[in-house]
Amino acid sequence: MTDKKRVLITGAAGFLGSHLCDKFLNHGYSVIGMDNFLTGSLDNIKHLSSNTDFEFIKHDVTGYIDFSGKLDYILHFASPASPIDYLKMPIQTMKVGSLGTHNLLGLAKAKNARILVASTSEVYGDPNVHPQPEDYWGNVNPIGPRGVYDEAKRFMEAITMAYHNFHGIETRIVRIFNTYGPRMRIKDGRALPNFFCQAIEGQDITVYGDGSQTRSFCFVDDLIEGIYRLLLSDYHYPVNIGNPHEVTIKEAAEEVISITKTSSKIVFQELPTDDPKVRQPDITKAKEILDWSPEVHRSEGFRITFDYFKSVLKA
Repeated sequence: MTDKKRVLITGAAGFLGSHLCDKFLNHGYSVIGMDNFLTGSLDNIKHLSSNTDFEFIKHDVTGYIDFSGKLDYILHFASPASPIDYLKMPIQTMKVGSLGTHNLLGLAKAKNARILVASTSEVYGDPNVHPQPEDYWGNVNPIGPRGVYDEAKRFMEAITMAYHNFHGIETRIVRIFNTYGPRMRIKDGRALPNFFCQAIEGQDITVYGDGSQTRSFCFVDDLIEGIYRLLLSDYHYPVNIGNPHEVTIKEAAEEVISITKTSSKIVFQELPTDDPKVRQPDITKAKEILDWSPEVHRSEGFRITFDYFKSVLKA
């Protein structure tokens, strides 16, 4: 039996999950990755296949979960995360946030493991408080097209706190704001993958609404560091992790055009229902509790992301 700390990462073949696998392996952990490939890709973790500290289990977390041996930490990152995914798979999205979270909290209780769950800025809905601090309760339409994702994550937070308060298990909740970087899915429906892919392929760049809605884009390496620090902290309430530098969607599209040197033009389409008008994290708690703030400037992150998408599309 290894003396290394052992961590289970669900959604391990996804964008964030695969980066988390790298992070924990680089820090000397033994990692079990779990995914059912609903939206994840084996390509994201194929570089780990020869790593003796990495084990992969194909499994849907909405089914019963158990395995032998100790378990020190669980990070629950399994879920569709793009609007086009959870609009196509509303039931699966609800189940992974509810049944999946319940199963993993039960596993954490059985193994006496600390669990961190991946919540989202979408718990704030279309906010009427700006920027969004953790004590803002949100403005969510529970029966709208985005409600399956928003409410699944809100339930996730509620049941996680219930397990903490009733069973005394060690829990952590991260509220993730818009994140980008290598291993995002091609054309996954979110703004930056769409912009980069359209620019690289010489297509017009699609902006929904008039482009005045804002987002705050965090580079993946910064986010992963924040999550790692939160897991190892003593704080069990939700913490925003994201980059507070706000930009309009139109400005982001213009930056992509500048970086890619494309001749693409911006075209506008109707804004989707319940699409948030603003999004900006208040990261005061992350700074104070975790001594964390993002370091990668958007211009640098966009260049890295452009190189990634270019390599994948030209492959």
